[in-house]
Amino acid sequence: MLIENKKISIVGGGPGGLTLARLLQMNGADVKVYERDLNKHVRVQGGALDLHEESGLAALKKAGLMEAFKANYRPGADKIRIVDNKANIVFDQHVYETVEAFGNEWFRPEIDRGPLRDILLASLKPGTVVWDSHIVSLEPVNDSWKLEFQNGKSAMADIVIAADGANSKIRSYITAVKPFYVGITMVEGFVSDSEKITPKIHELLKGGKIFAFGNEKSLIVSSKGDGSLGFATGCKTDEFWFRESGIDFKDNVEMLTWFKKEFSEWGSVWLELFENDKTSFIVRPQYCMPLDQSWETIPNITMLGDAAHWMPPYAGEGVNMAMLDALELSECLTNPAFTDMQKAIASYEKQMCARFADVGRITLESTASLHSANAINNMLAMFEQ
Repeated sequence: MLIENKKISIVGGGPGGLTLARLLQMNGADVKVYERDLNKHVRVQGGALDLHEESGLAALKKAGLMEAFKANYRPGADKIRIVDNKANIVFDQHVYETVEAFGNEWFRPEIDRGPLRDILLASLKPGTVVWDSHIVSLEPVNDSWKLEFQNGKSAMADIVIAADGANSKIRSYITAVKPFYVGITMVEGFVSDSEKITPKIHELLKGGKIFAFGNEKSLIVSSKGDGSLGFATGCKTDEFWFRESGIDFKDNVEMLTWFKKEFSEWGSVWLELFENDKTSFIVRPQYCMPLDQSWETIPNITMLGDAAHWMPPYAGEGVNMAMLDALELSECLTNPAFTDMQKAIASYEKQMCARFADVGRITLESTASLHSANAINNMLAMFEQ
C-alpha cells in the first residue's frame, strides 16, 4: 500500500480533515492532524450542518460512525420555514410529513458542528490531533515537507494534505489559482440563548431553520441543540465593503444602526437579532474558486474541502463536499491499483475538480437566485421539484 511507512500530515481539524484522518487510520496509516485551535474547547463551533446521503453520510458510513451520528443528530432540525421580509410564512415544512429515513436520498439530517467534531475526534487514536499548531509555512526537504508552526515548533511529513479551509496557507504551494468575489457579503451572528434573548425569532424558528428573503437580500437563521441560534444576512456589496464602510462590527450599536438602514424595508421582528448586546458578529465576503480550475499534481501534497474548492454556502454543499473529498482521497491513497503516489493523488484531484465544477455551478446559480427580486418564488420552486 502506498501509504505504508509514510508520515501523513493533515493541516486542519474540521470535518474534512478529521474524516480523512479516521479513514486513513482504519487502513493503518501514520497520521497527525495539526489544528490551530489551542484545544477542542477554545472556540464555539459553528451552526448546524445537514449531511447528504451521497456525500457526508457516505463518508461516515465508511468510517464506521453512523451509530454515533444517529445518537447525536437532531430530528426535526432540518425543517424549513420560508418567510418574506415581514416574517410572513409562505412555506412551512413543519406542517408536512417529511421523509426521515436513513438511506433515502432526500433525507438530510442535521447535526451541530460541535457534536460532529466530537464524534470524529473520539474515533481517532489518542494524540492524533496536535492542538495549537497554526501553520505558517512549508519547506520542501528532499522528498518530504517541513511544516513550520506559529508556536515555533515544526514537524516533518512524507505527505501533506491541506484541510485548512477557505483561507488556506497551503493552497499556494499547490496552485496559483485564486478565488473570485461573487458579489455577496454575509454578516453572521450568534445568540447564546435564543428563547430568552430573541423570543419572537425563537418561536418562528421552531427548532429548525428560517429562510427569509426580500429586496434582493437574505437572512438565514438556524437553531442549535444547546438553545442558541446562528444567523447570516446576505447583501450585495462591493468586495471590500467590510473594510471601507467604516463600521465597527464589534460594536453592537453600530450593527443595529447598519441593519436598520440596510434592511429598512424589513419587519421589526428581525431587530431582535441586533437590539441586544449579547450578539456577536463576523463579516464574511463570499468567494468561489474558478469552476474550471486545474493544476499539475504534486506527488506528496494535495488538498480538500474549502482549501481546494471554496464556494458560497447557499447550496448547503460545503461540509458534504469536504467529507466526500476525504472519502475519495482515502480510497485513492489505499487503492492497490495505483503504483505510485502521483497517480493516486492525480486520480483524486481529477474527480474532485470535476465534481466541484458541477456543484460550484449549482452553488453560484443558487447564490444569485436567492439574492434576486424573485428569491421566494425561486426557493419555493426548489421544493416543488
